[in-house]
Amino acid sequence: MGKKKNIIIDEKTPLLFLAGPMFLELFLNTMLNNVDTLMLSHYDQYAVGAVGNANIILFMMNIFFNVIGTATAVVVAQYLGAKRFDKMNMIYTLSIAVNFVIGAVLSGAFCLANPLIMSFLNVSPEMRPYSMIYLYIVGGGGFLTAVFNVMVQILRCNGHTKIGMWVSFAINIINIGGNYLFLYGPFAFLGMGVEGVAISTIGARFLAVIALFVFFYATKTGKVSLRSLRPFPRKLLIQMIKIGLPTAGENLTYNLYQTTLLSFVNSMGNDAVNARAYCNTLISFAIIFSNACAMSTQIITGHLVGAGKSEQAYKRVFKTLRTSMPITIALVSINALLCRYTLQLFTDNQNIIALGQMIMIVDIFVEIGRCLNMTFVCSLKAAGAFIFPLLMGILCNWGLGLTTGYVVGVAMGVGVAGIFVGTAADECIRGLIVMYYWYKKKWVGKSVVEKKTVL
Repeated sequence: MGKKKNIIIDEKTPLLFLAGPMFLELFLNTMLNNVDTLMLSHYDQYAVGAVGNANIILFMMNIFFNVIGTATAVVVAQYLGAKRFDKMNMIYTLSIAVNFVIGAVLSGAFCLANPLIMSFLNVSPEMRPYSMIYLYIVGGGGFLTAVFNVMVQILRCNGHTKIGMWVSFAINIINIGGNYLFLYGPFAFLGMGVEGVAISTIGARFLAVIALFVFFYATKTGKVSLRSLRPFPRKLLIQMIKIGLPTAGENLTYNLYQTTLLSFVNSMGNDAVNARAYCNTLISFAIIFSNACAMSTQIITGHLVGAGKSEQAYKRVFKTLRTSMPITIALVSINALLCRYTLQLFTDNQNIIALGQMIMIVDIFVEIGRCLNMTFVCSLKAAGAFIFPLLMGILCNWGLGLTTGYVVGVAMGVGVAGIFVGTAADECIRGLIVMYYWYKKKWVGKSVVEKKTVL
């Protein structure tokens, strides 16, 4: 691999060393996810809904990409912790190559099925051309997202979290600049609109992948070579799929669960739908810190478990919670206090604002539970315990969150805030369950690295 300055990640690694850059990266990614919609909203009313429809499909595609992406984070962190550097180039190459192939196959499949997808979603005739062209271009370049996901995980696990931050910043600048050129700037005369926005998005992702590879070699993290896959590591690939599939299943079931809750909200009228949408935008920024802390702890936990330091991993996760939970509570409380004013950025409809205030109060409890979930679920996966979070997700999402949301929100007539009560019940109860699972050390001995753990 060549000589390089190793970044040591262990029980002494400061949380903000990893979480700080990742917080900014997630913040920038949240901005990027909304920039196309924001800029299109001033271009064409049908274009916004069209891109929204296409993004539903792209989100489903990303779930499949995360099978290998999630497994990469676990395997790389544990092998680095175990100091099995002789295996790293093989792991890097395997992860990138497999996700590239998955991305290419899915990109082609979704493009071929594009007309059928539009019919299944009942996309209106006005929006359909926009949705289709966006899905053809951005979905057709889905393999770039697949490779990007893996590369970011590899660099993060090696301690290079600032790289993801700077690349995300560059993506935002390039994407916004490209959108401006096609919608309002020198290329506006081409009338490409949504097509131009899609080209800008995929162009930014292509440059991001190139940049990550440059950083990968510049930091001497490793090298990618198909020769390192001889003989082909079939056993490791199967192991990675076994790690990644439960996470994909967990994400899929949660997405379907939220879609079902949305169907309840749709029956409550347009004001309820808009209140939910506006509040979710505010909420998305409030949860970034706890998400960054959870992802950072996942990396640290993976290194510690790989090194056989189970006791240190056990204590480190609770230490993270003592940092992330108070800050999360402070952020969502501020969100609730200020929402009367921040919601006015979106609407002057007083009924929507009143509904939003109720939602944001309930969301304090949602985020307390979500902070517990993200912290312990990410660490359980890092330790190799990936089945339990899936089972708890299915049980609590559908058995607790959905039923409570329906009873309180629909049957009792509380409305959209009642739907959030169901989500709060799901997140809090599930969070306590996974915390107890971690507390009882049920995850010990599930490391993917064949090495005795030290208790």
